Amino acid sequence: MNKPTALAFCAGLLALTACSGKEEKKDAAKEDNIPVVKVESVSARSVDQLGTYTATVEAQIINNISANTPNRIKQILVDEGQRVGAGQRVAVLDDVNTFSYETQVNNARANLKNVEINYNRAVELFKIGGGTKQNVDAMEIQLINARNALSQAERALRNARENTVLTSPISGVVTARNYDPGDMTGNLPIVTVARVQPVKIVINVTESELPRVRKGMPAAIKFDTYGDEQFNGTVTTVMPTVDPQSRTFGVEITLPNADSRVLPGMFGRVTLNLGTANRVVVPDKAVVKQQGSGNQYVYVLRPDGTVSYNQVQLGQRLGDEYELLSGVESGSQVVINGQSKLADGVKVKVTK
Repeated sequence: MNKPTALAFCAGLLALTACSGKEEKKDAAKEDNIPVVKVESVSARSVDQLGTYTATVEAQIINNISANTPNRIKQILVDEGQRVGAGQRVAVLDDVNTFSYETQVNNARANLKNVEINYNRAVELFKIGGGTKQNVDAMEIQLINARNALSQAERALRNARENTVLTSPISGVVTARNYDPGDMTGNLPIVTVARVQPVKIVINVTESELPRVRKGMPAAIKFDTYGDEQFNGTVTTVMPTVDPQSRTFGVEITLPNADSRVLPGMFGRVTLNLGTANRVVVPDKAVVKQQGSGNQYVYVLRPDGTVSYNQVQLGQRLGDEYELLSGVESGSQVVINGQSKLADGVKVKVTK
């Protein structure tokens, strides 16, 4: 080979080598730009379907204690939040009317005694022919009227005495006190006593949930006042009619409340187990929230090594996992690490 030909051959070889090196560098750079991700296989399994509802606490029985007639209050013996027993005195009213009713009873008794004497005299005279049957009948009517008058006066006296010292007919908690000593009674009850053993928990369920709610099923209840402490109740009433505004059905839950810690008006949350369903469950690390929206997505690895950006509907949170209502099929591989560099259709490299 002559010298010029040899030089040309060497130059071509060097150029080819340089081009090959550039291509290799490009391929290496391209390989380095492929996102590296971790994936995990997911499958469907049986998941308890738990319904969670906001709840209000109501008393089983409420008793409004009032005076029968307007009167001035001398004492109120209880305060709001205080526990009372059946028959316990809660208020004392002015007894100024009692003396007047006692006087009426005494007068009615005296009148009855006088009428009885005259009636007996009329009967004796009639027996000996000194009087008439008509006079006896007239005196008998007066006797009946006098007895009725005494009964009415005694009833009025009893009412006055009952209206002087007011007692609670039930055991419970004082939930309202509307007056102070010295006030005149008005339209409001003096005090309100609520029975809180047991209490009633009221929730609302949707039409789709109604067939799965039944009388006698257990209910788990938590109250903001007591943090994560759980109370156990039982569904006792399922309303048969729908609320036309909310399109929900009322459900009542009875809570024994033996220690009276749960009081009317408390805010709580009720959880009902509505059965089971077969759902795909994914790690919470796989769920990506789209910025600027409330939508959630999961990257799913395709057979060709690319990923698809699947919108999912989340169900319940199960510890460090989520139940999915839609969006990912059982047996899929989902990305659990490295999502920040991904987009729909991007090729990825899977690492362990």
